[in-house]
Amino acid sequence: MESPQKQEMSDAVTASSSTHLNALLEKIEKRSARMGIIGQGYVGLPLAMVVAETGFDVTGFDVDVDKVERLNAGESYIDDVSHDEVKAQLNAGRFRARDRFDDVADMDVISICVPTPLGKTRDPDISYIVAAAKEVVARLRPGQLIVLESTTYPGTTRELVLPMFEASGLEVGKDYFLCFSPERVDPGNLEFDSRNTPRLVGGITPSCCEAGVAMYGSFLETVVPMSSTQAAEMAKLLENTFRAVNIGLVNEVALMCRKLKLDAWEVIDAAATKPFGFMKFYPGPGLGGHCIPVDPIYLSWILKTLNYTARFIELAAEVNTSMPAYVVELVADSLNEDRKAVNGSKVLVLGVAYKANVADVRESPALDVVNLLLERGADLKYHDPYVPSIRLPEGDSMQSTEFSDELLAEADCVVITAKHSKIDWLKVATLSKAVVDTRNALADVNGAKARIHKL
Repeated sequence: MESPQKQEMSDAVTASSSTHLNALLEKIEKRSARMGIIGQGYVGLPLAMVVAETGFDVTGFDVDVDKVERLNAGESYIDDVSHDEVKAQLNAGRFRARDRFDDVADMDVISICVPTPLGKTRDPDISYIVAAAKEVVARLRPGQLIVLESTTYPGTTRELVLPMFEASGLEVGKDYFLCFSPERVDPGNLEFDSRNTPRLVGGITPSCCEAGVAMYGSFLETVVPMSSTQAAEMAKLLENTFRAVNIGLVNEVALMCRKLKLDAWEVIDAAATKPFGFMKFYPGPGLGGHCIPVDPIYLSWILKTLNYTARFIELAAEVNTSMPAYVVELVADSLNEDRKAVNGSKVLVLGVAYKANVADVRESPALDVVNLLLERGADLKYHDPYVPSIRLPEGDSMQSTEFSDELLAEADCVVITAKHSKIDWLKVATLSKAVVDTRNALADVNGAKARIHKL
């Protein structure tokens, strides 16, 4: 049996934990909890708008002074957030942006939504997480809930972030609450957004998870509690690894079909008529966006530290990263039919964003296609209604060329790398000499006169 002194100490700890947790839960229920979101990019800004629209007071933190100034002026720089949304929350007094972190101390809930890119050696770069956590730790007070949303390898929250917070002398699950809740943003998706996409929440302790579920459940339709932060981290990586591996599969199927003189798109659509056991993925010029090209590498990296090779991930990455070079070979083959070399030929690239109808060029394979063609001496232009300019490896910039009949007619080869709905695909099919279509954009165009090479 425990001594009376030990029992009293245990009761005191439980009471302290309940006091901070109950106070936070009450604030969440009354929508009086103040939320700070560190990082106002593709994840943080949409989240800030959703939380503010629900009635909470939100402060968006970002080290980019230009972003902060634009937000406070009512201007959005994210496709999925309109100027009117930002202005509405500013005018309602529920949102403001800050480039300094002093106000973090006043927040009841703090969400960390910072980038987690790959370094030059393709190792995880978690420096942004560390920097954000340091700012929070310096201002940590009892009763706060901290949620890491940045996608990262399993163990980051518990093994990296938690020790930083323990240095404050406060006890997790008692004095403050720490969770991991991975973002699930799909830019340009008109059906699913931050509001209706189910959200995973894993806590360091059960009380942490309870606090996280209560907060996110107050402004999202569905919240799924997880047994641990590691499980939530792993689930996020599985989602995008699943997509990367399947895209790698269909990219290889496209290579196979070309050798077999078959239409890969027809084959995939035919397989998709099976009502069970098959999920449709399409090939493309490579992987783009922040998540799918990066997240599987995080998982592969952490497993290497445990002396395990993630073979499916490595093979899929090999296939997917080879696709831009394959597209360039298709361009060379197309030009060769006209007895032309890539060097000196006029090549037009249509769409440099990583997916249709967005301005996001992060990890876009189209940029690799552009760079490879330039290396081979192509006289290259590009058009993208969403991306006015791109930066080349040498540091120079290239501007988007205005779409016109003349632009199509003068090109020796047109390369379609993003299927933007704002591009007149009928004109592309009828006015171009030759087209390398990596997105099957011309599949439904009747009366095509161009010589079309599908991926």
